[in-house]
Amino acid sequence: MQFDDDAPLDTSEVQDVRGSRVPGGKATIGGGIAGLVALVLGLLFGVGPEQLGLSSGDSDPAPVSSTAAQVDRDCKAGRDANTKDDCRIVGVVNSVQDFWNQEFARRGSRYAPATTTLFSGRVGTACGSATSAVGPFYCPGDRKVYLDLGFFEELRTKFGSNGGPFAQAYVVAHEYGHHVQNLMGTLGKAQDGRQGADSNAVRVELQADCYAGVWAHHATTTPDAKTGKPLFSQVSDDDIRDGLDAAAAVGDDRIQEKFQGRVTPESWTHGSAAQRQQWFYTGYRGGDMARCNTFR
Repeated sequence: MQFDDDAPLDTSEVQDVRGSRVPGGKATIGGGIAGLVALVLGLLFGVGPEQLGLSSGDSDPAPVSSTAAQVDRDCKAGRDANTKDDCRIVGVVNSVQDFWNQEFARRGSRYAPATTTLFSGRVGTACGSATSAVGPFYCPGDRKVYLDLGFFEELRTKFGSNGGPFAQAYVVAHEYGHHVQNLMGTLGKAQDGRQGADSNAVRVELQADCYAGVWAHHATTTPDAKTGKPLFSQVSDDDIRDGLDAAAAVGDDRIQEKFQGRVTPESWTHGSAAQRQQWFYTGYRGGDMARCNTFR
């Protein structure tokens, strides 16, 4: 996974509130077993902590402190994205949103951009407040993606993913898949309270995986909105394998087997490791969001 060294990064699409203080209340979920349970429930779920029952009731957004906004200072061009995790997130967000903006336009509709908020420890959102234990999530209430970069180490050490830069890109692209679903009116289908292998919750997650694959297919050919040149110069087969590995690591069956010692498909909310890999690869292989109808 390689960015064009000279490609400019647009940091306006990423809000950096790391180091900020969130007013009111205690941390939503602590560490240890409680934190792992929250992470299992919230991981790449696509809805805010309030819907997951993890909110402390504080919905005020975190103020940006004088020590925050690090990406504005450090992330100028593709060479920064090739060496720094936070700048890499900026580059992926830019590329993903360039693609969906052009895809929506091609289909005769308008794409509304979504901001990614980088936080540390705890954050307030329109969906409630949450700690890092909830994992990356998309809040439809404010149309933002929330991400603590420390999650990527958790993905590797606790969930057994190989990690790597493209595993990070997969996570971000998945969350923006939820934003696309929200814009298209699909995301609400997950909010019927049902769980299980055939539930709408699982189908929504698998579709977001597929949408992430669609972006990956076009990553090296999607022109930047300002320069007209792609931000990515390379996405290799090894990168795609890292994405597939990350998708498998967060399959419901893998997580349940690891943390509760048994697999219970009736409580699935995301789909199995094989399903998540299948739908990411379906999107990547075809590059066509029309192939991502997981509800059929």
